[in-house]
Amino acid sequence: MDVRLRDGTDTGAAAPGGRERLFAGEYAAPFAAFTALTVLTALSGLAVVPTLPVAVRALDGLWLYPLVASAFVAAGLVGGVIGGAWSDRSGPGRPLAAGLALAVATLVVSGTAGTVWQLAAGRFLDGVAAGMIVVATNAAIAQTFPDRLRPRALALLSAAWVGPSLIGPPLAGLVVSWWSWRWVFLGLAALMVLPGLAVIASLGRLPRRDAPAGAESPGLVVALAVSVGAGLGQYALSGRSAVHLACGMAALLVLAAFVRRMVPPGTWRAAPGLPATVLLNGLASGTFFTLEAMVPLLLNLDGSVAPAVAGLAFTGSAVAWALSSWAQSRWLAGRPRHLLVAGGAVLLALATGGAAIATATGLPAWIPASALVVAAVGMGATAPTLTVLSLGHAPSGRTGYAGSAMQTSQNLGQIGILALASALLGTAVSAASAGSVARFGPALGVLVVPSLAIVILAARARSTRAS
Repeated sequence: MDVRLRDGTDTGAAAPGGRERLFAGEYAAPFAAFTALTVLTALSGLAVVPTLPVAVRALDGLWLYPLVASAFVAAGLVGGVIGGAWSDRSGPGRPLAAGLALAVATLVVSGTAGTVWQLAAGRFLDGVAAGMIVVATNAAIAQTFPDRLRPRALALLSAAWVGPSLIGPPLAGLVVSWWSWRWVFLGLAALMVLPGLAVIASLGRLPRRDAPAGAESPGLVVALAVSVGAGLGQYALSGRSAVHLACGMAALLVLAAFVRRMVPPGTWRAAPGLPATVLLNGLASGTFFTLEAMVPLLLNLDGSVAPAVAGLAFTGSAVAWALSSWAQSRWLAGRPRHLLVAGGAVLLALATGGAAIATATGLPAWIPASALVVAAVGMGATAPTLTVLSLGHAPSGRTGYAGSAMQTSQNLGQIGILALASALLGTAVSAASAGSVARFGPALGVLVVPSLAIVILAARARSTRAS
């Protein structure tokens, strides 16, 4: 019999003859399918990002680039709601298959774009597909693997992003240089067809179930409203004109009116259980990805840092995230999970605080940029642990709802914290007395606040369920 401690740690029960493994027995086929799905999603998502500026310029739509770039993240909110509700209603197999099929179709839509509006539509639909896949994958993991194997499964799926993050953007750049930006999208669509069919066939074996009585999920109207609000917020970050300000105000109004219906009650006051876990996920994601957004600008500020050196920061962070995620699933498996969240947040605080001090004191740009690797170690411990906790806190039969709320929090956390850091950076840039690198000090320093908030609130995400 499995025994879960009150802190959420699962002692587990070894399979006859030894410890259960993800690569053997009944778990091998579904884990292979989830891994392939993750690699395909990561490759299609990461490879097209450096292609977008070239594509919008070729379509005479550079003025619409902020919308094209933000459509993917904003649409993820809609996809998360669809994938979560569908998973709770009939199991995760169908939304996973539909999300993968939609991802292939949207790559074709983008690759054949005759106008920048078609490209924006393709990116929006691709975001919907990605949101469906991410949320439904978490629901499938909760349904397929016992508690003792979930941390290991999530850690290995995090590691599956490393390869695409290393080879995707460079290969896309070569394709653009040798042929056309269109072949990045169309080539990825072609590469995904056969593996995608194999994955869909494997996912079809996942059991289906009826929705639990009384289960409700945010409606599509609410999700679309929040998606529009998120898109307006991201567009507002791209400039400082009156139009951008108006978009920012509209985003605040829309999000204030609808976001509360997409997250569990008590999220904003960090109520114990799932609400606190959802809030912490937004704070952690917003902190890390804001730092990640600041690093390229920091390194390219005066042209003194070679592009290869800049790339090392991102390569190092991808590897560090994967290794840290693997370590927390193996070496720290017996630790209370809320302590792993707090420990990862401490590393986030040290990384962002150290980067702020380094920029304020005028140290070379590569020194604060290296903080991204330290922050990735913290996120490797924090992100999968919060996912495990959210699955444990999810009401019976409603892991899709929990995953949708986590996806909403992650996206909005990125937009909100990035908006705050961007505002501080803009204010510092306008100050004539500020040095070039020193201007980043306030924007990086403010990231310490959400990091420390995670440390303080981590105990509220602690599991109290016993079995």
